[in-house]
Parts: sequence; C-alpha cells; structure tokens
Amino acid sequence: MALPLLQYKPTTQNVRVRSFGVADEDEDTPYICRLEDTNSAAEILGLINAVYRQLYSEHAVLQVNRQKALESQLKNRTLTVRDFVRGIAKSEAFYRLVVESNNNYRLVEVCLKRFLGRAPYNKEEEIAWSIKIGTLGFYGFVDALIDSEEYTEAFGDYTVPYQRKRMEGRPINLVTPRYGEDYREVVGTVKTDWRFTVEKFYSRKYQERQLQEGDPRKYRDMAANVNSKRTYAQNVSASSIDYLSKVPYRGKR
Repeated sequence: MALPLLQYKPTTQNVRVRSFGVADEDEDTPYICRLEDTNSAAEILGLINAVYRQLYSEHAVLQVNRQKALESQLKNRTLTVRDFVRGIAKSEAFYRLVVESNNNYRLVEVCLKRFLGRAPYNKEEEIAWSIKIGTLGFYGFVDALIDSEEYTEAFGDYTVPYQRKRMEGRPINLVTPRYGEDYREVVGTVKTDWRFTVEKFYSRKYQERQLQEGDPRKYRDMAANVNSKRTYAQNVSASSIDYLSKVPYRGKR
C-alpha cells in the first residue's frame, strides 16, 4: 500500500501568487510554448528543444541525450507534451545525468523546479516527496508529479513546463544537478577547494599558538625536516693518495 503524500504548508504566501505585475514583463519572463500554437515543423522542433532545455539544463542539447522515438510521436501528434515530458524523465539519459548524482532531497528540489516550474516550498515538502521516491521509486515519483493537480492546472497536456515563480537567482533550468554537496564530496571538489586548504592552514597555526612553550608538538615540522641519514667520512687510506700530484709545481716536468 502506497503512503499518501504528507501534508505541508508554504513558508510564505508569495509562492501562490500567479503574477508579480511589472516584474513578470521584463527580459526574464519565460516564453510559453504550447503544442496547439505550432503550425510548422520548425515550430514543433522549437517546442521539443524547449522541453529539453527545461528538463536537461542544456541550451545546446547533445544528440546522445535526445529521444528520437518520443520526438517522432510528438511530431505526428500521437503524443501529448505531458507524456513527452514523462518519457524524457524516465529515459536512461535523464536517470544518468540527474538521478544518479543526487540524494532524494536534492532530487526532489531539481524535479520540482523542472516539472512544476517552482522551487520547493520548504523542507517539509522535500521530505514529503522524498518519501514518495522511497515508496514508489523514481518512476512512480515522476508519475505522481506529472499527474498531480498542480501540474494539470499549470500546464495541462499541451504546454511545456516553465518557471512560474519569482526569479531570485539563476533560471531554474540552469541549476546544475551534478554539483550538489554530496556529489562534490564524492568527486573530491570539496576536499580540493582552495577555501578548505586555507582554512586547514590557519586552523593548524591557531592550534600551534595555543600550545605551551616547550611542548614537543610545536616542533613536529622542524623534526620532520631533519635529515636522519648520517654522513660518514670516506674510507681512504694514506698509501692510496698521490701527494706529488697535489703539490703545485711551476717548472717543467
């Protein structure tokens, strides 16, 4: 038996405002792509590229990530935009690029931004949807999002998802899923970052300053640099030295 979605409340009511007036009419206003507005092959190709930009976070979509079978069905009008989004979300490429490189909380954040066009309301919503991932799996989580009442009201069957809320930083489709904190720790980005090197240096200096005079730990670096190899005199006998060749001689020999 699947667990129901936990109840959560928005942190503020601003996330439920449909329009922000003049702020929605600037250069950051998203262009809304609808399938019923496409009348040519070029226009429907532009709609397909808009879906890839929203879901893959790529403005120049790699050919290896494209889903040709789904594109063909959409071009022939045998597939809705909603099901096209669903198919891309369940593809191997999306799973490799987005799902494998994140924990459940980060995955919920990325998917809400890309499928519903908004950031999570708060931590409670992230926990609620992460439980869905744990009980239904990722594909069940995708179905729950795309078949949700919020998705239906916002985009329906024929509109490409877009950023619906106030832009506080980068556009949602430019949020890179592969650079969350967990991923950075796995690949070593956190460990090799110059900030942590500086912090480690000064924290050690601070610890050394706290040691009392005469404490051997203050001289660990100096002791480590001392060459432990001894230098011995050469084993040369007096009979083997050519003394005549060592004495300067200005005449002719």
